[in-house]
Amino acid sequence: MSTPVETRERPRMNGVAPQLRAPHTLAAQTALRTRAVVLAGGSGTRLWPLSRKHFPKQLVDVLGAGSLLQMTVRRLQRLADVELAIDESPIIVCGAEHRAVSAQQLEQLGIRARFIIEPSGRNTAPALSLAALHALEDGGDAVLVVMPADHMIADVAAFQRAVAVASRHAERGAIVTLGIRPTRPETGYGYIEPGDEVDGTARKIARFVEKPPIEVARSYLASGKYFWNSGIFVVRASVWLSTLQEMQPETYSACSAAYEAGQDSSGGYKPHEQLFEQVPSDSIDYAVMENLARGGEVEGVVVPLDAEWSDLGSWDSVWDALGKDESGNVASGRVLMEDANSCYVRAESRLVTCVGVSDLVVVETADAVLVVDRSRVQDVKRIVGRIADQQGPEVDAHRKVQRPWGCYDSIDKGERFQVKHIVVEAGAQLSLQLHHHRAEHWIVVRGTALVTRGEEQFLLGENESTYIPLGVKHRLENPGKVPLELIEVQSGAYLGEDDIVRFEDVYGRAN
Repeated sequence: MSTPVETRERPRMNGVAPQLRAPHTLAAQTALRTRAVVLAGGSGTRLWPLSRKHFPKQLVDVLGAGSLLQMTVRRLQRLADVELAIDESPIIVCGAEHRAVSAQQLEQLGIRARFIIEPSGRNTAPALSLAALHALEDGGDAVLVVMPADHMIADVAAFQRAVAVASRHAERGAIVTLGIRPTRPETGYGYIEPGDEVDGTARKIARFVEKPPIEVARSYLASGKYFWNSGIFVVRASVWLSTLQEMQPETYSACSAAYEAGQDSSGGYKPHEQLFEQVPSDSIDYAVMENLARGGEVEGVVVPLDAEWSDLGSWDSVWDALGKDESGNVASGRVLMEDANSCYVRAESRLVTCVGVSDLVVVETADAVLVVDRSRVQDVKRIVGRIADQQGPEVDAHRKVQRPWGCYDSIDKGERFQVKHIVVEAGAQLSLQLHHHRAEHWIVVRGTALVTRGEEQFLLGENESTYIPLGVKHRLENPGKVPLELIEVQSGAYLGEDDIVRFEDVYGRAN
């Protein structure tokens, strides 16, 4: 049996906000540790139907090499190859609904991350501020390598070299971003105009340009002068916080108050929910970086990253990042194409065939199919908005839903009933819970189930079943060495996933 989620005492900061020195008084150091910070709070709609609100693109295996979150953390852990003293425990900033699956994916890599759980999304500046506050409290100042969880960088060695250069500038008190050399006139990215050289390894930031029109983007590409803004930053924790305190005092004070009043648990650190709601929503660029470009005591620096990079913000960018056949097609899953050219076709649950078509994206899942011209992939979010307006469940979750203990597939549903195929991994367990509006029948089809029902506890083998009445506390566990599979039949007036009251949970989800 699992124990309730532990709440631990932690050292408290001196007052609401940490005591910070002004940026210009921070002496350069050469022995600072390096801490990876992964911003994993996005929900993403542009890779729908593969990406959903409850299973966003950073948790999806888009490129066939593990989830984007796993790829990002592996990339950051390899910074030790360039002799950066990278901390073994990266800081992951994400929402509560994604924490458990994120932790499971990282544990598959043998990595135990430190999670900061945002009560609500407030954009990247507050997310980085929470990570910086934690880093200062957890061992003192550190050079933070901050990046989104859902980017692709093909040349990891080039990334390592760029971060090593950026770290040297960050140690002396600069705030550094990595700049990508444009390969096309892209209107979906921000641009950086570089200024004077810094030590021959970087450039000062002259200004930021937010998503220019196509004519301007073409002129930037032709000039060879501008960089794409990658959204990857390298900065000392103390420098970020002191600069934010100077430039955005309201954001700094609200973040510090929410962090100080938060709670530490086995699931991660949770800032105070009501106080965090008062934090202004702002990006790193708008809150700080654009102000650095206008001059000030803290220097903004851009380090070139000479590597194939993409934020994978559309299906067209996924097609562009993957290897293609002689007709320019990318296929994933059970796909057959005849006389098709320059298409991306992904089949998740059945055979998909394409005949005599060009420049299409086709993505099939168990509950939705997307067909879109590759030139219109940015409009996918409009379709997702229309589905949301109709309260379609396809926006929020897949039919097959991943959980930290395994997964379930909603194979049938009607008025007052739902049928699920549930898989519980070896040694895993669901929370101790009850439902106010539904009863459940469990039928084991493979493996052995350890069932808690009220005050009872008993084993079920294959072809055995049990009944969980409405309002009774219960738990399902797999004590065996093979996955446990069962069929669950729910019946009741309301069958939504929010009809769960959790009392104990090893994954930190207890109410």
